[in-house]
Amino acid sequence: MSEAKGVGGIDPRATPGSAGAGERPPMGTVSRAGDGELYAPMPSKHMVINLGPSHPAMHGVTRAVVELNGEIIEEMKLDIGFLHRGFEKSCENVTWGQVFPYTDRLNYVSSIMNNVGFALAVEKLAKLEIPERARYLRVITSEIHRICDHLTLVGAMAMELGAMTVFLYGIEARDLLWDRLAELCGARLTSNYARIGGVARDMPEGWQEKTLKVLDRVVAIREEIGQLLNRNRIFIDRCLNTGKVSREDALELGFTGPCLRASGEPYDIRKAAPYLVYDRLDFDIPVGSNGDNFDRYLMRMEEMRQSDKIIRQCFEQMAPGEIIVQDFRYALPPKPLVYGTIEGVMAHFKLVMEGIKVPAGEVYSYTEAANGELGFYVVSDGGGRPYKLGLRAPGWPMLAALPVMTKGSLLSDLIPTFDSINMIGGEVEQ
Repeated sequence: MSEAKGVGGIDPRATPGSAGAGERPPMGTVSRAGDGELYAPMPSKHMVINLGPSHPAMHGVTRAVVELNGEIIEEMKLDIGFLHRGFEKSCENVTWGQVFPYTDRLNYVSSIMNNVGFALAVEKLAKLEIPERARYLRVITSEIHRICDHLTLVGAMAMELGAMTVFLYGIEARDLLWDRLAELCGARLTSNYARIGGVARDMPEGWQEKTLKVLDRVVAIREEIGQLLNRNRIFIDRCLNTGKVSREDALELGFTGPCLRASGEPYDIRKAAPYLVYDRLDFDIPVGSNGDNFDRYLMRMEEMRQSDKIIRQCFEQMAPGEIIVQDFRYALPPKPLVYGTIEGVMAHFKLVMEGIKVPAGEVYSYTEAANGELGFYVVSDGGGRPYKLGLRAPGWPMLAALPVMTKGSLLSDLIPTFDSINMIGGEVEQ
């Protein structure tokens, strides 16, 4: 990362006046090439403008109310809009198993990671050990979705800065991965794969080989995206030294995930508190030093490389076996047992009609989602529904910090900064 990041300051081919040719003007000042007595003063006035919600660079229903002095942002307020899904209360009114479709839509670009996060919380409460093959399958699908999430961010960030080709490349790679997930779990976007006690189904025949071929293609596309952006003067000028957050400020603001690591803090839950089979896998945690938009872009590029490495290791290590627990208090019995025995019929009927019964208690379970720490706080009274469910949405702390990150910067810096924090509307509302 340090090599690529240094390009902005040492490139002898940099366009005069760009970041690569010298230092960027300090935040809060507007420089004008050739300022002098021949130029008339440029008058400016205090303005309040709405950026969004119907703006191509605003995500979903989000609106930024920006106070400007010329092109400098003096203050900004965020309105996350009226997407309100009532996620937590909705989950408290359905059975434990029926919560999964709600989790799919938290971060709809990496939905299986949300499935897995909720399943781990319930299993922690029920003290349920899941089969080893199911652990590997959860890691494989989660890391595929991490790549999808990062491809979406990099593609959209580049597109909103004018690089449409990069977006098309990113979408091609993401679609290939979504095709594999559709073969595995039946849905491209709202993939619903994890179950309490394991996963919904095993890999279809030939899926592993096909997925490895797709990963090879994704590697080629990712490298091409890197070649298009890493030395691109426009992209570097818009991202380098914009939206900077120091390590201390990132910790103070509650950052997690790639945004925290881009600021220099090497915190990753997969290493700090390993779950599933992450403690058996060899992978690195990339860390930035500048904490700006360019570092956050580089962080996603490197994390895609590491996810690719993780998936290939899982395919090598996993062995045949069960994919869900054989405890029929938590998992549906196999169909031959349902059709052939009264015990199977009764277990199937009670699970479908009443849902599972989770022992009374409370837990907080957290996983490393694509954009940070995804946490579920779950309380059970021993019944068939969550008594209380709380969510720690990964994107919320970074979104809440956006006014701090952009204060004193140019209005144009707001676009890459908003892109690089990976705000997802479906998870930030509660």
